[in-house]
Amino acid sequence: MLERIQKENDIKDLNPEELLKLAEEIREFLIEKTSKSGGHLASNLGVVELTIAMHRAFELPKDKIIWDVGHQSYTHKLLTGRKDQFDTLRKYGGMSGFPKRKESDCDAFDTGHSSTSISAGLGYVKARDLKGEDYSVISVIGDGSLTGGMAYEALNNAAQLETNFIIVLNDNHMSISENVGGMSRYLAGLRTADLYTGLKKGVTKTLERVPKVGERMISHIRKTKSSIKQLIVPGMFFEDMGITYLGPIHGHDIGALYKAFGEARKIDGPVLLHVMTKKGKGYEPAEKAPDVFHGIGPFDVETGRTLSDKKKDTYTDVFGKVLCDEAKKRDNLVAITAAMADGTGLSKFKKLYPDRFFDVGIAEEHGVTFAAGLAAGGMKPVFAVYSSFLQRGYDQMIHDVGLQNLPVVFAVDRAGLVGSDGETHQGIFDLSYLSSIPNMTVLSPKHKWELADMLRFALDQDGPAAVRYPRGSAFDGYQKYREPVRFGKSESIFEEKEIALFSVGHMFEVALKVRERLKAEGFGCSLVNARFIKPLDEECIRGLSNNHRLIAVIEENVVSGACSQRVQECVSSGNLPVKVLSCALPDQYVEHGSVDVLRRETGIDEESLTRRIIEAYGEL
Repeated sequence: MLERIQKENDIKDLNPEELLKLAEEIREFLIEKTSKSGGHLASNLGVVELTIAMHRAFELPKDKIIWDVGHQSYTHKLLTGRKDQFDTLRKYGGMSGFPKRKESDCDAFDTGHSSTSISAGLGYVKARDLKGEDYSVISVIGDGSLTGGMAYEALNNAAQLETNFIIVLNDNHMSISENVGGMSRYLAGLRTADLYTGLKKGVTKTLERVPKVGERMISHIRKTKSSIKQLIVPGMFFEDMGITYLGPIHGHDIGALYKAFGEARKIDGPVLLHVMTKKGKGYEPAEKAPDVFHGIGPFDVETGRTLSDKKKDTYTDVFGKVLCDEAKKRDNLVAITAAMADGTGLSKFKKLYPDRFFDVGIAEEHGVTFAAGLAAGGMKPVFAVYSSFLQRGYDQMIHDVGLQNLPVVFAVDRAGLVGSDGETHQGIFDLSYLSSIPNMTVLSPKHKWELADMLRFALDQDGPAAVRYPRGSAFDGYQKYREPVRFGKSESIFEEKEIALFSVGHMFEVALKVRERLKAEGFGCSLVNARFIKPLDEECIRGLSNNHRLIAVIEENVVSGACSQRVQECVSSGNLPVKVLSCALPDQYVEHGSVDVLRRETGIDEESLTRRIIEAYGEL
């Protein structure tokens, strides 16, 4: 069946029995391909039938399907003629693991972060109506994404619509980790679909048997604001907002889904289809451990075991271990995650200190201000969060943490290039936005021991501090270079003349190799570990200017707002006799691919950096 899908809308040529076979083939295909390339498997297995039903019910690319987050769009890509590109999935120059407008006209909106699809869909609806066009807009959002406040802002606006807008709530009981909070409990109440419909029919039939008054009672109930649903499902949150609610609907029944979409498109106003799916559906290891198979590397299909031979601790592992150790000594230490306990290394903390662990769901803005409240109340909060997700709490960091100079520690994981997830997940802006916040201290370690020291240092501060570290194995070389962390002070590793390498955080490993190449070319080369991005060690910069002609600042952040600009400002304001070379990422989004490939393509690998430094020195 899959071979018959060569382009969008080909699925309409298949009969209902063939659609069931297609669903099986798609699951087999996704498991096979993802086992080799890695990717988001569990979420994609859970929406196979849902995607098939949407593609049957709507006309692409005329109709617009917007995927929240978008990591569950693999089936959508297969059904729009991209099957032959799957061998390039998440590789540099290949197919993205997320929707990309530049990749296909059937990808209506680029996504990657949570809770955005309803806002984007509402924008499409308004554009459609203003231009007098005729097409359907379908925003797909998961129950985990409904913990994000942006989704409610969009629902509030959507409730005012008088034209069709379809919102699909993909309810699989999970975000990445298990869902938390009131909305999760509310949806759990709605999941008793059979009970609801059965009771509704039962109440109606009972009233019909009541002589004389029964029919009048039914008529009266139907005329009430919330209709008979209010008798059975307390609250009816969506209906009370003015959004028509359909469901719950079996998310793996193509026929039922297709029928529901047909009903939904007839409604003149916003309509929400509550669809029940199972994350990891059809592959037992993913069904049993959907969090593990949310985003996974290559694995053995028979056993479900990953093929990576993990020998070294990651920076995330080190952070988690140190935080648990510190929690023994500090009764006021608390940890916060935004639905990423496993990904940020807080799983052990959660088990050891459940009363001091808080999962706020996919709600980074709330997480930041929640941490601020904890700090104001005398606690020492540590918010462990991915760099690209912390961007969402920028206003809260400025207004609620920085302005009050509250001692919140931000453990900024996945900083720098993260690889295969691409533009939406690269942590290449954090040095810029963190350094712009008054009162914020920004640190970045060169190896795993320094991460431990910096975390302890940050916990001792009276104001906000961010410790920035990358994804992957922690560098464990140069252990003897471990001077005590002193506020605002860098660390001199090698002292020579001519060229000074000013290395920021995890780029230390690259800087060491660049220095070796420069030495082999006959250049004198000092190496400084920056340690602090804010405050910058200006005394060190002034010292380097006395006996060096060039300072090359090596970092994995976009050049705008980067550490190199702060070094340049120091040199310019002091009229220092030294040139500064920015060895940062260009001011552009960086696509998916392995970190090694991306560094080479953006010019911050050891070979490119060595060449650039020699060229810059030759121009002096």
